Amino acid sequence: MGSCRAWAPPELLVLSVWLWVSSAGPTHPPGPALRVRLAGYPRKHNEGRVELFYNDEWGTICDDDFTLANAHVLCRHLGFVAATGWAHSAKYGKGVGRIWLDNVNCAGGEKSIGDCKHRGWGNSDCSHEEDAGVICKDERIPGFKDSNVIETEQSHVEEVRLRAVVAGARRQLPVTEGIVEVRYKDSWAQICDEGWGSHNSRVVCGMLGFPAERKVNRNFYKLASKSQPKQKRREDVGPKKRLFAERQQLSYRLHSVSCAGTEGHLSLCAFEFYRGNASAACGAGSPAVVSCVPGPQFATGSAHKKKQRQQQQQQGQPRIRLKGGAKVGEGRVEVLKGSEWGTICDDRWNLLSASVVCRELGFGSAKEALTGARMGQGTGPIHMNEVQCLGTEKSLWSCPFKNITQEDCKHTEDVAVRCNVPYMGYETLIRLSGGRTPFEGRVEVKRGSKWGMVCSEGWTTKEAMVACRQLGLGYSLHAVTETWYWDASNVTEMVLSGVKCAGHEMSLSHCQHHGSSLNCRNTGTRFAAGVICSETASDLLLHAPLVQETAYIEDRPLHMLYCAAEESCLSSSARLANWPYGHRRLLRFSSQIHNNGRADFRPKAGRHSWVWHECHRHYHSMDIFTHYDILTPNGTKVAEGHKASFCLEDTECEEDVAKRYECANFGEQGITVGCWDLYRHDIDCQWIDITDVKPGNYILQVVINPNFEVAESDFTNNAMKCNCKYDGHRIWVHSCHIGDALSEEANKRFEQYPGQLNNQIS
Repeated sequence: MGSCRAWAPPELLVLSVWLWVSSAGPTHPPGPALRVRLAGYPRKHNEGRVELFYNDEWGTICDDDFTLANAHVLCRHLGFVAATGWAHSAKYGKGVGRIWLDNVNCAGGEKSIGDCKHRGWGNSDCSHEEDAGVICKDERIPGFKDSNVIETEQSHVEEVRLRAVVAGARRQLPVTEGIVEVRYKDSWAQICDEGWGSHNSRVVCGMLGFPAERKVNRNFYKLASKSQPKQKRREDVGPKKRLFAERQQLSYRLHSVSCAGTEGHLSLCAFEFYRGNASAACGAGSPAVVSCVPGPQFATGSAHKKKQRQQQQQQGQPRIRLKGGAKVGEGRVEVLKGSEWGTICDDRWNLLSASVVCRELGFGSAKEALTGARMGQGTGPIHMNEVQCLGTEKSLWSCPFKNITQEDCKHTEDVAVRCNVPYMGYETLIRLSGGRTPFEGRVEVKRGSKWGMVCSEGWTTKEAMVACRQLGLGYSLHAVTETWYWDASNVTEMVLSGVKCAGHEMSLSHCQHHGSSLNCRNTGTRFAAGVICSETASDLLLHAPLVQETAYIEDRPLHMLYCAAEESCLSSSARLANWPYGHRRLLRFSSQIHNNGRADFRPKAGRHSWVWHECHRHYHSMDIFTHYDILTPNGTKVAEGHKASFCLEDTECEEDVAKRYECANFGEQGITVGCWDLYRHDIDCQWIDITDVKPGNYILQVVINPNFEVAESDFTNNAMKCNCKYDGHRIWVHSCHIGDALSEEANKRFEQYPGQLNNQIS
């Protein structure tokens, strides 16, 4: 039995292509063939970090000024018809050696990357954290000789799965235990378990979305792989674990797998390939078998879930969380230090540290370590910088890191992760029909063996967010309640009604609904629920310090409040006042609302449906844009106000961000990413009417987009709270913070606030 040794560090697990540069017009001196390869993991065969073999040495390309035209040249060089995208910031891992090219500028028609304009070979001011990658269209150039593709078959492992062999287990998701198989050509092959250890299992479990591995009864699976009579096997293993009767024809692909346990992909481990008649291989061994421990969100069985709940209660509040991601297992990384949540700066952020985060949160290893606030900007402090995990740590707090000063990092450098999560098959139970693009359409769900529509009564942004998440299409842009213009399907029956989601669910089936007892007033296809999904979303939050700095009390004469009364900006007792005599006591403050997301915030209604208010002489694009409330410490509302979005515009923007929205002259309304809208304390309705409020200790609460009319990537940061003491004449407002910025313990202390003892606020 012959075998070919294939050590698998990134520099060898590559797609390599020879291309002799044509003598017709190269801009660099003619020389040996320019070799190009794709490297790095995790990736598919048509994507990866670009590496060039020049001057007898492999090196990379810097992502400075990189364009799609550059990617087209490289992909055609590699034998693909075109590029579909490119990647920056070492998405496929950092290379080693020289950085051969920088500031590459191709027109798109060059035959080789060396023919493009660049700074010169080896002339670069980049680090390997800026290595460029490409994503090529998975279609080969006609006539391109496959013989030029080197090592793709012998050193490439892309897909890995667990094949359950226990009766009943194949019907349950996620699959947590089974025979490890790798994709080979158009089928699946096994791995010989000779020398297989827990480190290997840890890597496989991480790839498949599980945080840890556990011991497995290998003898049970050895029995399964033997060619024994069906009845004999069933008697030996007992009724609880009955194997499928048919004998599985084994075809081994890998052996001598040796992982350190920190790899993000099996391809990064050392291993050997079988050659020749692989079905007769692994004579003394059996197929490698792995058993994984699912995270809390994916645990099955009441006993297992109860055990994990007990462990969570013992550990207390987690000190790490993900925010702003569209899918489960992705988002901006936030950590709890002291009593305040903060973010992490992206200096030296990599897959090893990202994997520690993912496993700590109950997911598998990391697919991507994202930098540059790719999941939106956070708020508050930046707690960590230059995190350098080994990959074996149980918690990110166990990794070496640096504390930072305000000058070191900004929230534009917040890190994020995308984790491997178990396959649950939820996307197979939902589809869209009739839309103009794959991101929109009427929602159809599978109930049992039948496809049907969803009743649109009560269908809101929250339900649409869950539908888009289940579809894998990102965030909800619009929740559509009439879909007659998407009537392109032969599905005409309602199968789901009364859907009510919290917004965090992975599937519509996890939301409240009527079950089999349908209750929908309008059952026609016109009133079926639909969605428009988007890969990006806005994220609004209030600048809490400004509220604290600008709050004051004004006794405003009634004769100056007619317009405010018309827009219901006063408490109900104002109707009984002796107009125009007397006054109302108003708590006034400024609101500065930032868009920290990745898409502009636009009002739900288009300009054609904005409502003109004659008294104030402006249009309302959203009737209720913010809620203002005064609450007792136990949450009882004693005063309230609201603000219509009569002018959503870019008041100011961050440096290098241009204003896009302005209300003047019936202009478009919205808030651009990186900009903020300022409602000054001295404009009408920017207040709470506290005329009827008695002296005492209260909580001031401001909630943006309270009815979820416009989709955002994160609704948990839409509320701001302040402590306030009112003595009947003056008011002290302090401790203002975004609702989810503090620890659970700090929030409890905040709500049990005993009141100010003096006028000194620390």
